[in-house]
Amino acid sequence: MAPSIVDLQIPQEAKGIHSNEGTAPRQAPRFTPGYTVVEEGKATGYEYEHLKPCFPDVTWPPLEEVPYSDKGLLGDPEYKDLLAEATDVFDYTPKIGTEIHGVNLKTLTNAQKNDLARLISYRGVVFFRGQKDFQVEDQLELGRYWGTLHKHATTSVVKGLDEVHSVYYDKNTLDQRALFAPAHLWHADATYEIQPPSYTLLIILRGPPRGAGGDTIWSSQYAAYDVLSTPMQTYLESLTALHTSEEQAADSRAAGRPARREAVTTEHPMVRTHPVTGWKSLFVNPGFVKQIVGVPKMESDAILKYLYDIIVTTQELHLRFSWEEHTVAIWDNRICTHTGTFGFAPQVRHLLRVTTQGERPVFDPNSKSQEEDLNEKTGRAPVDKNGARRSNYND
Repeated sequence: MAPSIVDLQIPQEAKGIHSNEGTAPRQAPRFTPGYTVVEEGKATGYEYEHLKPCFPDVTWPPLEEVPYSDKGLLGDPEYKDLLAEATDVFDYTPKIGTEIHGVNLKTLTNAQKNDLARLISYRGVVFFRGQKDFQVEDQLELGRYWGTLHKHATTSVVKGLDEVHSVYYDKNTLDQRALFAPAHLWHADATYEIQPPSYTLLIILRGPPRGAGGDTIWSSQYAAYDVLSTPMQTYLESLTALHTSEEQAADSRAAGRPARREAVTTEHPMVRTHPVTGWKSLFVNPGFVKQIVGVPKMESDAILKYLYDIIVTTQELHLRFSWEEHTVAIWDNRICTHTGTFGFAPQVRHLLRVTTQGERPVFDPNSKSQEEDLNEKTGRAPVDKNGARRSNYND
């Protein structure tokens, strides 16, 4: 029987254990299943104190449309500049996620930045570990290279840096898991804007130790579209949906915090075409989509629930990432949804996010899906989506 929380034994000082290879004792590992020691010492003189969250009480005008040209269109199809010094590159799953080793984000050339934007457009999210030199100023510089930075109306920011969202949890943070259904926390950032974010950079400054939780999960919207039947794809391509920030603004004010811009509700296509890949992707998320336009509410609710079930529960769409300090994740907010995972209290988790405004979403009826395009290029047969066939599932 697994130990309950009542039975949990806090690890004691390691005892000496005699080695079979000699008389010198070795140290026993400090390990209690399901328990990770909280590094209390790091709370004193915290080196990132100046990057902790604040909520400036200011007012901003509504966002207006700004020019946007995707740098990924300038990238090399073989990523020659980006990968010139890479020591390892690997995908997490066929549908989403790539990790690159040996590349220093701080010293990227413009050609490498273009390659990186292209790679993110195809793979959804790209990870870089060991980026100790990549500071918040570098994060802002890379984001600005890709476009106009987004300033969030309600989230916490770094003092004096309105474009930097500071995500911070410690032992004193209110546990709000019971207030939301887990599916509701899946979202793409700020999709209610007229130009929702494109490339998003997230740096972890301090996180729970290995095994202590705090992972992030991403889900591919390219792959979500490909899960759908052809009739459902055609149906959704004809529809738009309302994305709203009303809940965020109301909850912020109820908590005594400012909403720096008034709430907005924006109509976007339910399927959009990516400007770099030319692939179709689903463009809905549980966090911000309120209603499908032009259909009865019962129909809208049923369709949205079905789509959210696909996003949240279809494993082949997903990538789960365990952070370590000085890791950077960069994803394309247009083609991914994501969610944090919780249960890591009382550990500290501190991240900084910068995101670029993208284009106004559009759907091109002549575009292809990820699976359709790759099947044609590789000669693979399309997936049989007839669920009425006889199954022989054994496990």
